[in-house]
Amino acid sequence: MEVLLVDPLVPEALAWLQERHVVTYLPELGDDPQALRKAIAPCRALVLPPHVVVSREFLEHAPKLEVIARLQASADNTDLDACARRNIKVLQARSATLRSNAEYLLYGLLMLYRRGMVSALLGRRLGQVRMGRELGGSTIGLLGLAPVAHTLAPMLRCLGVRLLGYDPAVHHAADLWKQLQVEPVPVDELLAQSDAISLQMVYASRFKGFINERLLNHCKPGQLWVGVSRSALFEPEALALALCDGRIDACLLDGANPQFVAPGSPLHGIPNLHLTPRLGSHTREAKLRSSWYVAHRIHECLTPSEARREAANSDFSVFDPAFDDSVPMDPQTITPSQWGGLSALRR
Repeated sequence: MEVLLVDPLVPEALAWLQERHVVTYLPELGDDPQALRKAIAPCRALVLPPHVVVSREFLEHAPKLEVIARLQASADNTDLDACARRNIKVLQARSATLRSNAEYLLYGLLMLYRRGMVSALLGRRLGQVRMGRELGGSTIGLLGLAPVAHTLAPMLRCLGVRLLGYDPAVHHAADLWKQLQVEPVPVDELLAQSDAISLQMVYASRFKGFINERLLNHCKPGQLWVGVSRSALFEPEALALALCDGRIDACLLDGANPQFVAPGSPLHGIPNLHLTPRLGSHTREAKLRSSWYVAHRIHECLTPSEARREAANSDFSVFDPAFDDSVPMDPQTITPSQWGGLSALRR
């Protein structure tokens, strides 16, 4: 068992990888931690779903492991330090889901602006349907300039939206703001002026609870929030209060930690907080791009000389937009940081 797939690839990418390596597909191991640990002993490469956590203890069961691959990017399911000590490469198809996550954020904004459409689809009459708003002419605040914001910004501009932005890791004088046609403002002003906030901020431990009561006190009344960032950015008590007192009219978050709204949490049962289970990256196109990216990179890591020989005849750049030099993949690679330390967290 050279390559173990616990998370499936699309059939075409799987067949391509099977022509070059011994590949075993055992999706049931994703929900059986003990069986998974027994199975990984002979493996050189693993493709794991997001809910499987790779810890130092996990790695002790895989002495031959060289590569851990994920079809979705995440910062909280892999002990990167432990992998680095073992010289294990961690592959994440970061660029494959940019478009799908940007469209999720756009959809979320449109849905919250026109929530009456959901009521109508449920059979309610016009008099019972909530009056909607138009996205055009409104002000949207981009909280975070993670790569997904680079795709989202032109989508919103085409709809006649005024864009404000703030990122604690991107200096307000950086050229990136001008490139994206986003007006940089202090975070307090961002919340005070925006009709809605799109949250795609890169998470680091220093930002735990970044969105707190002091910050949310600046919300424009009736503000809408959509986000694909980690829920740890929020201080739960502060978000719960803002959702209940009218500062935030509704909030839609993708991929939040299950404990975020579990019984006992101040957010449990709040009706205007809506969570989805990582639907932002759940598209056929994103799956295709991420599958080919992972298949190609595993082959590249396990047999680099063979991969170099094949490179002249196989161009995988169409599946991996990370190799498009015209797209800035990480704002910290092209602009000074206001914090100065986040570049050390890049992988």
